[in-house]
Amino acid sequence: MKFISQRVKDLKPGEIINKEGLKNSRVIDVLLQIYIAEEETKFGLNRDELDDLLLSFDLKVFSNVRIIGLMGMATFTEDDKKIRSEFRGLVSTFNQVKGSFFRNMDYFSEISMGMSNDYKIAIEEGSTIIRIGNLIFGERNY
Repeated sequence: MKFISQRVKDLKPGEIINKEGLKNSRVIDVLLQIYIAEEETKFGLNRDELDDLLLSFDLKVFSNVRIIGLMGMATFTEDDKKIRSEFRGLVSTFNQVKGSFFRNMDYFSEISMGMSNDYKIAIEEGSTIIRIGNLIFGERNY
């Protein structure tokens, strides 16, 4: 199971995840959520926050947490060009982060982007994980 980190701007969630992994004798794979949309309802790290978080992430302290990639949610719009551009930006960020922080780490390989309304574009742009619950289970009633 992949854990998706939302609105992580400090290491507290990592401490909680690490503690649970330690308790259960396992390493928990996580994705860091990046803010790529132009919507206030979407969350994630901007590039500076991402770099700061990765620079402060100590593998010795967080021995039960493994960052395996990035995730992002595009703007909810009918504008395919906008969605494609946001996904390309996430792939670019992924490639930069891979080169800077995870160069020789094969496990850093996941780009999670694309939901029921834009998953085809996400796949075309390089997504390795898509979230299509609404297509499978139908719309949620709140």
